[in-house]
Amino acid sequence: MTMFLVTLGFFLLVVAAMAVGYIFQHKTLAGSCGGLGSVGIDKACNCDNPCEKRQERERQASLKENQIDIKNI
Repeated sequence: MTMFLVTLGFFLLVVAAMAVGYIFQHKTLAGSCGGLGSVGIDKACNCDNPCEKRQERERQASLKENQIDIKNI
């Protein structure tokens, strides 16, 4: 029983460390295979415009793409 508790404690410690690291990176959760975007669906809701957070992410992504294009010139 002691070995089980030590192993469980170790795994909980590793999971907690990974969670803290992820939180400090300030990243949003993302799927590894593209999610709905890989099948041609831009958004999962039925609203006309994306939410403010998504608009900001798209704006940041386009700014990063523009910076990369400028560096390659």
